[in-house]
Amino acid sequence: MNDQSKIAASVSEIPPFHEPGEMVIRNVNWAGARALYVKEVRRFMKVQLQTIWAPAVTTLMFLVIFTVALGGAGRQVLGVPFADFIAPGLMIMGMMNNAFANSSFSLLAGKMQGTLIDYLMPPLSSSELLLALVGAAVTRAFAVGLALWGAMALWPGVHVTPAHPWAILWFGLMGAGLTAFIGVLTSIWAEKFDHAAAITNFVIGPMTLLSGTFYSIDRLAPAFRTISHANPFFYAISGFRYGFVAATDGDVVVGSIVLLALNIGLGLLCYALLKKGWKLKA
Repeated sequence: MNDQSKIAASVSEIPPFHEPGEMVIRNVNWAGARALYVKEVRRFMKVQLQTIWAPAVTTLMFLVIFTVALGGAGRQVLGVPFADFIAPGLMIMGMMNNAFANSSFSLLAGKMQGTLIDYLMPPLSSSELLLALVGAAVTRAFAVGLALWGAMALWPGVHVTPAHPWAILWFGLMGAGLTAFIGVLTSIWAEKFDHAAAITNFVIGPMTLLSGTFYSIDRLAPAFRTISHANPFFYAISGFRYGFVAATDGDVVVGSIVLLALNIGLGLLCYALLKKGWKLKA
């Protein structure tokens, strides 16, 4: 083969150039979404002592304190020992809190540090950006949940053997997704870390603690029971607990429908705000 033939063959192997503005990624940019997801996961894994193990230890302290203070004398709730009753609630509580913490940090940190362009400039659609942020938050939630489950499984007097694995996975996903979407909304709205802390302290914290984590709502007065049923966190905690103890103080089917509807609604709201660029683009 002469030199001209070699040059012609090498030129034919060069991929064609695309005109400016021509659409190259015609469907979903899976590679870009995966890259952002991996970046977000690596961010919290680099400080896993703070983002996974510390929340797990803190939540485990709740189990120790409440079982020592209130779990004596063979106390039972919903027909199961008190320790077995609160253990699943503490697990999903830790998962939901950390899903919110993860998703509420990314865009807000970009605003504060001047790196928000790193999220907005890449060729990612609003849905792909949202998928990566929420996916990373749910991943952190399940990492915390697994750490808590392992610690509680070794804790004497606590039984966390799954009774309905599908309920654990479904309500764990719905609960973590719910707070992950709320976290994205917070990071879009907030202008400083104090704003995100206010949502944590005055919304996420109270809704989590007052959703039947440490008690059965069947023992509440009718008015407070109605208020508890209006709290979406109650359905996540009650359904997740059902996956371990096969007992619940709520309706599993109703809880599934409520959580699915809320996740879809919040997801659409996040998508609309990201697409519009509200408080993100000049």
